This record gives sequence, C-alpha cells and structure tokens, in this order.
Amino acid sequence: MLNFAIIFITSALVCYTIGVWSEKIAGILKTWHLVFFWIGFAFDTLGTTLMGKISGGFKFNVHGVTGLIAILLMLFHAVWATIVLLKKDQKSMKNFHKFSLLVWFIWLIPYFTGMVLNMI
Repeated sequence: MLNFAIIFITSALVCYTIGVWSEKIAGILKTWHLVFFWIGFAFDTLGTTLMGKISGGFKFNVHGVTGLIAILLMLFHAVWATIVLLKKDQKSMKNFHKFSLLVWFIWLIPYFTGMVLNMI
C-alpha cells in the first residue's frame, strides 16, 4: 500500500506542477491547466487517503496540519479555477497564476515534511 501511496502523491506533484507552471508560463488560465489541477487533486486525495490508512489517521503535527490545509486549498483552487473559466473573466484568467503559485508552494510544505519525517 505504501508504494501506491508514494506513486499517487508523486503523481499529484507532477500533475499539479505541470498545471501551475504551464499556466504561469502561458500567462492565462486555460482549460487544460484546470484538468491538471483536478488530476493533481485526485492523486493527492488518493495518496493522502492511503497514507492516512498506513499511519492510523490524522496526526496533529506540522505535516498533518499543513497537509490538511494544502488539500483544502487545492480543492478551493480547482473549484475557483473552474468558476473563473466558466465566467470567461479575462482579468481573473490572466491573474489566476498568482493564486496558483501560492497554493503550489503551500502544497510543497507537507510533501517535503512527509518525506523528511519518514526518513528520520
């Protein structure tokens, strides 16, 4: 089960990174970026669920708290991106990368603390 959890979490990192950085480079939010946000969120949810089963549930520590914040932000980010694209709000589509980068950086905190805490 651990191998699948690692694969899902790493797939989340890859997909979310592709979505966020390609949006930043393009300078405007596009539908295919949104697809990568949702795929990244799905992989993160699967990986987090498996990791939770392995560890016995939520832990109130840096990794657990930042992980919860990150997954909620990823969900909010994907929902908000969906709304922005449906409204076709050009100004929001051009500025959306600012929020995307913030969420991505926050998401990296539990990703790396999870690795470090489990190496110790």
